[in-house]
Amino acid sequence: MVDRLSGLLAFARTAEFGSFVAAGRALGISASAVGKSVARLEQELGVRLLQRSTRRIGLTEEGKLFNDRVRRILDDIDDAEAMLSRTRETPRGRLRVSTPIVTYHLLLPVLSEFMARYPEIELDIDFNDRIVDVIEEGIDVAIRSGELPDSRLVSRPIAPFRMLLCAAPSYLDRHGTPGVPADLIRHFGINFRYLNSGRLLDWPFITGSAQPLIRSMLTCNNMEALKGATIAGLGIACMPDFLVRDALREDRLRTVLDDHVDGRGQFRMLWPSNRHLSPKVRVFVDFLPERLAAAR
Repeated sequence: MVDRLSGLLAFARTAEFGSFVAAGRALGISASAVGKSVARLEQELGVRLLQRSTRRIGLTEEGKLFNDRVRRILDDIDDAEAMLSRTRETPRGRLRVSTPIVTYHLLLPVLSEFMARYPEIELDIDFNDRIVDVIEEGIDVAIRSGELPDSRLVSRPIAPFRMLLCAAPSYLDRHGTPGVPADLIRHFGINFRYLNSGRLLDWPFITGSAQPLIRSMLTCNNMEALKGATIAGLGIACMPDFLVRDALREDRLRTVLDDHVDGRGQFRMLWPSNRHLSPKVRVFVDFLPERLAAAR
């Protein structure tokens, strides 16, 4: 394996410089040793890779194809070595994170532990429902749910959640508790509107069920406002379980139509698919899923 790697390096440097002498100088060996390594590689492959002349060494057609693949292999080896080297560095510096407003209920309980563990990292968190361009805006990590079509990004799942239909006991005392989705025609809804698209959040009824008719009492683009209006008894709303957990436990809210709702969701972390992942990003994307899973 070592001899084969030496042959690949000798070939790649010769292809790069067009000279055994220059390749040997770059590798710290003699021109003769470079030539012998390339010759052994050609013999093993059974194909001529270099076209030798008295003035310059060039690539054959087969050599050009082989060189493209060899360069990628050597680049991957360089990246692997760089990754191991960077893991020995102390994570430090400013870490920019973009995340939906509502996720502060998930993040704040665990971030103090992260900051205590990595005191040289400065967290800069933008709680905002706007969908940012991670690469253009220089964001280190973004947290999002839903479809993630950008192939320039790497994603990692964290924090599964459920969307629930909730109402205040006072509202249900006045209007009754719906037993099936069709009963919602006699109720008032509080709707969430997505900031970017302006689209209303669909309530997650079991696949195949049409969205039932419900009179809209209020529409807003902030989940905290949605929760407050629901606790105030204005209507029924759809919210994530982690947002309403305390209110449900304290009986300030109750769930409705549980048997008719399939509200499974998933937050994901996104970051640019760079070759080198910085230590500060690496420790964050490793810490968060593990810690959030333990907190559930």
